[in-house]
Amino acid sequence: MAAAPSSLSSSCTNVRHFSPLPPYSSPHSSLLRLRHRHHPVPRHNATCSLALSSSFLPKLRDTILLQQTQIKCNTNANLLVTNFASNPEQLKKAKEDIKELIQKTHCNPILIRLGWHDAGTYDKNIEEWPTRGGANGSLRYDIELNHKANAGLEKALSLVTPIKEKYPDVTWADFFQLASATAIEEAGGPKIPMRYGRVQTVGPEGCPPEGNLPDAGPPAPAEHLRNVFYRMGLSDKDIVALSGAHTLGRSRPERSGWGKPETKYTKDGPGAPGGQSWTVQWLKFDNSYFMDIKTKRDEDLLVLPTDAVLFDDPGFKVYAEKYAEDQAAFFKDYAESHAKLSELGAKFDPPEGFSIDEPQQPAKQPVPEKFVAAKYSSDESSQKELSDSMKSKIRAEYLAFGGSPDQPLKTNYFLNIMIVIGALAVLTSLFMNKDSYGQWGF
Repeated sequence: MAAAPSSLSSSCTNVRHFSPLPPYSSPHSSLLRLRHRHHPVPRHNATCSLALSSSFLPKLRDTILLQQTQIKCNTNANLLVTNFASNPEQLKKAKEDIKELIQKTHCNPILIRLGWHDAGTYDKNIEEWPTRGGANGSLRYDIELNHKANAGLEKALSLVTPIKEKYPDVTWADFFQLASATAIEEAGGPKIPMRYGRVQTVGPEGCPPEGNLPDAGPPAPAEHLRNVFYRMGLSDKDIVALSGAHTLGRSRPERSGWGKPETKYTKDGPGAPGGQSWTVQWLKFDNSYFMDIKTKRDEDLLVLPTDAVLFDDPGFKVYAEKYAEDQAAFFKDYAESHAKLSELGAKFDPPEGFSIDEPQQPAKQPVPEKFVAAKYSSDESSQKELSDSMKSKIRAEYLAFGGSPDQPLKTNYFLNIMIVIGALAVLTSLFMNKDSYGQWGF
């Protein structure tokens, strides 16, 4: 029992999940639960345990409360504010570091692939976590990193590991998905509606079996894509939208077995030169992938069997055609599908997850212009300020003809009225002259 207080002096990460003792009114049951977790108490010795509890518990409780107070006062122990799997503030700082890394190395494509391949192993038919695969951070282990479909991702891991080590209170599961979504946004793509709090695996035994990720050149591309993505619980729309991320990056034959060693678009980099890209501007996220795949006019642009089938299969084609013509529609659907992919198989703490994005402020509504009577007068001498009674009178007349305080009349009704009054005055004058002289007064 004497070792219990010292065990609380561990790092904040370990203390974060420590639950405070119940109120002091039930000391015996609290201590017995604490003892039973680490050193089960035999039933025949319960009387002795209770006697020991009554004398020892006050000191133990005081020690625990002191430890908790010290930790809460430590400015570095901000994890105690929440019970989240990842620290929100550290996630925000990690995102800024990832942006800086992307600007220096142009590693957007490989970071996207890192997040995809961690999440894309999910099997909806398996309930147990983490054996069901998905976004749980297991890709950091060599046993999974060495899967054939993950060739080259060790480079991505080496790029981001120094950043991850700066933020130990961010889980690898969150970190992979943060890097992937940030890479899309930094390339000019849509903002992904991400939520965080993914729990990470704690050992390589949580890695999924090999073969869960899609292949580039299967004999029946459409059937293969559906088998893989339907197993994840995704749809035809998700398949096509997510395929659109090939607008970024290159395929290197030494890694995937596909593509040319070099093209006119990749020979000068940026980054390490070589490989074959799907698009001309392979570091810009847009809908050019669909336009280029549709035309197939440029031999220096890559078209895999799983790319071509998007315009050959009727179920896929309806979305591919739509995205080729409407980039806004592609961005919208891609953001939704990417967010869905990033949560596959994940276990969240808290269960609802959390966002690190600042809440959007509602747009300010324009303030209607105040009614100023003089503004609607063409007589410069009347531009001076009018009395309140005169303003009210003019305002009432103005509203009577369909105007409003914030919307000037489309037609100059006042001018029309003045013309009518003038015409009536002329006619009245003529008739008055006739009555006076018995004839027209000319």
